[in-house]
Amino acid sequence: MEFAKFEAVSIRNHAELNERWVQDRIAEDPSILGLGDIVLKDRERVQPRAGRLDLLVQDAESSRRYEVEIQLGATDESHIIRTIEYWDIERKRYPQYEHTAVIVAEDITSRFLNVINLFNGMIPLIAIQMKALRAGDRIGLVFTTVVDLLSLGLVDEDEEEEPTDRAYWEARGSKKTVAIADQLLDIAKTHDPALELKYNKFYIGLAKGGQPCNFVVFRPKKEFIRFEPRVKKSPETQERLEAAGLDVMDYDNQWGRYRIRLQPGQVEKNKDVLRAVIAEAYAASERE
Repeated sequence: MEFAKFEAVSIRNHAELNERWVQDRIAEDPSILGLGDIVLKDRERVQPRAGRLDLLVQDAESSRRYEVEIQLGATDESHIIRTIEYWDIERKRYPQYEHTAVIVAEDITSRFLNVINLFNGMIPLIAIQMKALRAGDRIGLVFTTVVDLLSLGLVDEDEEEEPTDRAYWEARGSKKTVAIADQLLDIAKTHDPALELKYNKFYIGLAKGGQPCNFVVFRPKKEFIRFEPRVKKSPETQERLEAAGLDVMDYDNQWGRYRIRLQPGQVEKNKDVLRAVIAEAYAASERE
């Protein structure tokens, strides 16, 4: 196998490369940004009294849009402000979509990482560092997410959440669908035997020692239960769930959960795939 040595290239200082070249590469294949299965919606999008948005991309399977601004060299104050300004304009013009601001720069310094992280507490914001690498006479781009969307608190962390009991859910749903939560709890307990069901007004969660541990939550209905594991969205997970014949309703981007409709008898039939998804959700919660 032939070994190729890569050499870092500054796009900003390159005689032939420029921001337009970067835009072209992303437009050809938006997935190189690492934002999942996205498609190009628009480029150089005119903003009222505010210039042009470099790129507007949209998730292929949801209503999330990304307002992408590209900066050659190191990011600066004007770049951050411009990115947030364009994000704000787009979200107000098209409120039916979920909007995320994306900063792309060759160098995101530690100083501006702190600023970006501060904004990320109030604004959905992603920072991506791009590197141009040369191998021989060919140049490629590598994109690395250095600031991801701030994870929202779990639903049970709302201090106003009202506790209920099993009888409440057996009346609101049914005994047979609440029993499905018991089956899924048994699978979860293979990771931590101390886990137990925690009954709240809007969902059934998990708890350990009285403290919430909601890597999965359950919402019993009369004929089925909505099972919501908190795992990262991926084509592999989607394919695995659908291949098992499970009724995958959609993916909740706000809370980062798959929503799966389960009827009585389906847990035992699909135990392997459900066990794998619960294991993934548990492992992700342990890393947080």
